[in-house]
Amino acid sequence: LILRDLVNATVGFEALAEEIQKPAKRLHRMLSRSGNPTMSNISAVFAAIKRALRVEVHIRIAGA
Repeated sequence: LILRDLVNATVGFEALAEEIQKPAKRLHRMLSRSGNPTMSNISAVFAAIKRALRVEVHIRIAGA
């Protein structure tokens, strides 16, 4: 649900739907409490939000 709020606060469902080529209604269901998105859909949503916010995500492995 936090991701749903983030979409609403940044790109919006209509723009996100257009960008990742998925119907907005499907995105609403996918990001609902009972939604079960695939990893590829979650990755597409995160990528769109990263572009909208102009942020980079770096992963650091502890002890490496």
